[in-house]
Amino acid sequence: MPSLEGEGEGKENVMHKMAWKIVLLMYFSDILAVKHSLQYFCTAASGIPDIPEFVSVGMVDGEPFCYYDSNMRREIPKQEWAKEAVDPHYWERNTQISHRVQHCFKFITAAMKSINQTVGVHTLQNMFGCEWDEETNSTDGYDRYGYDGEDFFTFDLKNIRWIPKVQQATQIKLEWESRIAQAEEKKYLIEVCIDWLKKYVNCGQSTLERKVSPQVTAQLPQMSPFEEN
Repeated sequence: MPSLEGEGEGKENVMHKMAWKIVLLMYFSDILAVKHSLQYFCTAASGIPDIPEFVSVGMVDGEPFCYYDSNMRREIPKQEWAKEAVDPHYWERNTQISHRVQHCFKFITAAMKSINQTVGVHTLQNMFGCEWDEETNSTDGYDRYGYDGEDFFTFDLKNIRWIPKVQQATQIKLEWESRIAQAEEKKYLIEVCIDWLKKYVNCGQSTLERKVSPQVTAQLPQMSPFEEN
């Protein structure tokens, strides 16, 4: 008759090894489920000396790839791969887009000042972009504004509408909707943005992967030297 004590130890070792395999499977699943993002951060500031009134930064997977500010008044690449990823007229076109965005920001800040009738330091921030899961091919998009560090209004992608977060934003909402069509906003977030994201990821793949790999390695659990591979 086999020893019950030995049988218990054998089962414990098997369960321990199975637990480690499950943990590793979970970690490698997270690694394989690669999500990519294309984000733009825009900031307009007033009452702050020696800094540009408007700054815009574009990021792919958390890495800056383009930059614009109201002092230089042109958009420039921040990565070598970004120079090769687009046609020669791309930066001029995006410079014109940044000019229009800067003008829209001036409209909001002027409207807020007229409502609040306040002077001093004020900031308007916008974060918009999209995400793409390379494994499932699922996508998402967002467009959010903040004023003086508080939520201002946001775009509801599902219901295709702008949602004011504070009373002052309600007064600006109608004028804002006349400037930016909701259907065009949705199309940009779920189609145009995703197409550019895939293009950027493809062109900057080697650079982006080098940035990510050290973080992935750091997340892996330490295996015991007595465990089987």
